[in-house]
Amino acid sequence: MATVELQNLGKTFGEFTALESLDLAIDDGEFLVLLGPSGCGKSTTMRMVAGLEEPTQGDILIGGERVNDKPARDRDLAMVFQNYALYPHMTVGENIGYPLKIAGLSKSDRQERVRAAAAKVEMEQLLTRRPAELSGGQRQRVALARAIVRTPRLFLMDEPLSNLDAKLRTVMRAELKHLQKELATTTIYVTHDQVEAMTLADRIVILNDACIQQVGTPAEIYARPANTFVAGFIGSPPMNLIRGTLKDGTFTHSGGALQLNGPDGEMYLGIRPEDVTVAGGSGDLQGTVYSSELLGDSTLLNVHVGEALVAAKVGPDDGRVMDSDITLAINHGKLHLFDAHSGERLS
Repeated sequence: MATVELQNLGKTFGEFTALESLDLAIDDGEFLVLLGPSGCGKSTTMRMVAGLEEPTQGDILIGGERVNDKPARDRDLAMVFQNYALYPHMTVGENIGYPLKIAGLSKSDRQERVRAAAAKVEMEQLLTRRPAELSGGQRQRVALARAIVRTPRLFLMDEPLSNLDAKLRTVMRAELKHLQKELATTTIYVTHDQVEAMTLADRIVILNDACIQQVGTPAEIYARPANTFVAGFIGSPPMNLIRGTLKDGTFTHSGGALQLNGPDGEMYLGIRPEDVTVAGGSGDLQGTVYSSELLGDSTLLNVHVGEALVAAKVGPDDGRVMDSDITLAINHGKLHLFDAHSGERLS
């Protein structure tokens, strides 16, 4: 069990800055997700915590101890990778118990702990099989069991579910969340998938261009994104952003105008797709249907409103014919305003 502190942590490769002066404190037992697009610095951060990369600047503290100069094997952590990294010539039991064998535990002690770890991931009946005989989900369970068998003080997980199909990812997310809470082990999880981040995390750290964009709980980040990058990255579909000018309570944009409270100036109006409905009469936005997609429990409408393409998540019976005219109403109690130049949140 351990807290993790990253103090002014940075990494450069020649003239390229992979991570720029990151400060972060992770609580004991917390499930923290590093989220962002490719190249944002999230994997670099994890590799430095793991001891696989040396920081250019700053300090890494695990359990209050500075570990910058400690090799990876002495940091008492376990990693779970995207590609599982299982030994094909070993059985499931041998793969799970390998870290214990390296640590010098007796065979009887290894067998007992392997069975206990396998039971936690529901693999105790498959200990004699080899990786080639397992499905993708079963291989991922073996990788998780191998990580927990040593009872490390810190888990590091680098996109461990990305090789699974969509249905299996949903199942494994639930199992992973339950397992982490049961073990109460501090976990740093890297992903570019915002659905994974929202469903798994106690807190999310959103990175872009080697810098932190926002830190908060999933609910906080969804309800109050700090800037247009976060607003456009979180949510499925992401938040609509309509550029315009607000003056004297009127927001004017390329598709018309609407009454709005806020400071005067150029800005982006942010609207979540679920806060947009089809208006029966007069509404806030007039446009033309670009596409109408039935999702089963809802319909996703994409509507051209001036130069903007506005997504609306409406009822399953609210589909519309392509290229037809439509009027949309928005929930004025859930609007977001961002500065047009800096992208920072205004209200």
